[in-house]
Amino acid sequence: MDLSVDKDTLRPEPQRQPQLTHLCGSNTLFRDRYKVLRTLGRGGFGVTFLAEDVSLPSSPLCVIKQLCPKVNNPVVLQRACQRFEREAKILSQLGSHAQIPRLLNYFQVDEEFYLVQEYVRGATLAREIKRRGPMTEVEVKRFLREILPVLEYIHQNQVIHRDIKPPNIIRCQDDGRLVLIDFGAVKEQFIHASTNTQRGTTTHFVGTLGFAPPEQLALRPCFASDIFALGVTCLYLLTAKPPMEFDYDSTTGEVCWQEHIQVSEYFGKILEKMLRISSRERYQSAGEVLRVLELEPYLDKLSDCLSTQPRATPLDEEIPDGYLSPIVRTAIAIRRWRARLKIRERLRQQEEVDQSRDWLINSRRIG
Repeated sequence: MDLSVDKDTLRPEPQRQPQLTHLCGSNTLFRDRYKVLRTLGRGGFGVTFLAEDVSLPSSPLCVIKQLCPKVNNPVVLQRACQRFEREAKILSQLGSHAQIPRLLNYFQVDEEFYLVQEYVRGATLAREIKRRGPMTEVEVKRFLREILPVLEYIHQNQVIHRDIKPPNIIRCQDDGRLVLIDFGAVKEQFIHASTNTQRGTTTHFVGTLGFAPPEQLALRPCFASDIFALGVTCLYLLTAKPPMEFDYDSTTGEVCWQEHIQVSEYFGKILEKMLRISSRERYQSAGEVLRVLELEPYLDKLSDCLSTQPRATPLDEEIPDGYLSPIVRTAIAIRRWRARLKIRERLRQQEEVDQSRDWLINSRRIG
């Protein structure tokens, strides 16, 4: 979570260990409620622990994120507290989506901040790729169709995730859905908040090198920054190669991925636009990418409409995976109906030709 404070001010005291580290595996409860089981991970903004909430029936598992080491400046601490409260409320609002972990609790203890979130049982996409190898183009398209709606939901709430990458996407073990995690890197993005910037306020980079686009490295992230990170994530899913292993064009700075990936021309153009260095040249919303993906199965039909001699739509038209809106289902039914009519018309014409040929043959025999 970006608390927008100076990194040097947040430097931890020497030899200081997170409070929860000492509770791992012990029977001592944290805040008389949470039994800390083990450490899940460490990052630039704190430590994440797996715990049990023993105050609830069946002691469900949860994730405790310990954020922000001690600060020495009271003014900075007060500002951090205000930001923590505000961003925790945003996380609570976002958690109403099925593909985002619910925020269960948040509090402050000894000048340290804590978030308690729903535990999602499953494996990250990074672990999945290491175990089974790269995905196919069809699988990556399916991934995009599932993750883009949740990204669209986040952006509609005026929030930029800023750290989309395979380790931050979990495939739920229970139902197979994809869940976007690690909102410790989320920063609320108000469209009209530019006038609220105070002189002298410092901030620092939030994200992951290789997945973050140039404007994010320059501390000016936008919604299209998440689109870029999602594009890099697709490259990883297709190749199992981290972004730093790709070459980059020395002139434009673009990722040189085309030699390593074999995809259809249409999907290649989608990836190219997602990975544009200039944020203005990228897709500007998750919904825009989703609409382009959904359009692909019908490109041949659209080209037929523009042709002077349209081809008949085959009856065995491939139906896209996943949910189809009533409009799409109706369109498919209409195309199949028209295809059957054309087949009947061709059969009728062929029958007339055959009858005419037979009549000519019989006439010559009589003559």
